[in-house]
Amino acid sequence: MGRSIKINLKISDTSFNTFKALKIRQGCKTSKEVFNFIYHLAKTIEEPILRSEFFRFALSRGCVSCSPLPTIIPKRPAPFQPYIYTRDEFRRLVEATDILGINKRLIIQPATFRTLLLMLYGTGLRIGEALSLTMADVKLPKCLLTIRNTKFFKTRWVPIGPQLTDELISYAEKRRKIPRPAQNRSAFFPTKCGGKLALSTIDRTFRLLCENADIRRRDVGRFQPRLHDIRHTFAVNRLISWYREGADVQRLLPLLSTYLGHVDVAATRRYLAMTPELLHEASLRFEQYAIEGGQP
Repeated sequence: MGRSIKINLKISDTSFNTFKALKIRQGCKTSKEVFNFIYHLAKTIEEPILRSEFFRFALSRGCVSCSPLPTIIPKRPAPFQPYIYTRDEFRRLVEATDILGINKRLIIQPATFRTLLLMLYGTGLRIGEALSLTMADVKLPKCLLTIRNTKFFKTRWVPIGPQLTDELISYAEKRRKIPRPAQNRSAFFPTKCGGKLALSTIDRTFRLLCENADIRRRDVGRFQPRLHDIRHTFAVNRLISWYREGADVQRLLPLLSTYLGHVDVAATRRYLAMTPELLHEASLRFEQYAIEGGQP
């Protein structure tokens, strides 16, 4: 019975009494049986406020004598806020990679993690995409990365700037001294033995660097700074740069979305956390817009 009837959350007297009558016809004659039916019906309503209203309606019609729901609805957790690294914080994070050479038990070289951080900061790649890069995927003469089998099972090209290219060329020289078990299909960011790095290893190493660089969240955010937040930082920094250049940000957003590998602009907007610096640049643009009489 419960499977064949879909509940309209805007419950009316008629629809509710119909449910009650149908259930009674099937043998649900006692108040306890009616209550159990209503209780299991309410469990299909995911929204706590609507579930509360459902039982309030049942109480007002005398179908139940009490509500099993708590009188106080717990507060929803605060919306997730990504951590946007300042330039000074990211500089300290990169400098902290030197400590990786002290601990001989670590399976990743300082130069590898340093260059990985610079690539994430300069391209906004997902960490999984960066770790999946092979030697063949990094085309330094063309200043181009080939990102294969991404989050949405697509392959895309990611152009890189001259500064990052120079860093990668320097790192590539060091990379040649590390074993390449699969030749050009070997990982571009490998372990000391040339194998593929595990995400768990990267996360543990990143936490170590954050502690050493004294990078921690001091606001009301629920999570400490994450590696994935570098991707958010890239997106915010790109917008700030466009504002300062006087570019048409709204026109360029779809390009940023494509560069990041998003399926639409809406997904990219979720990355654009409002920082004081971004707010300042947006305010200056609006001020200019107002002074010029609404002309772009």
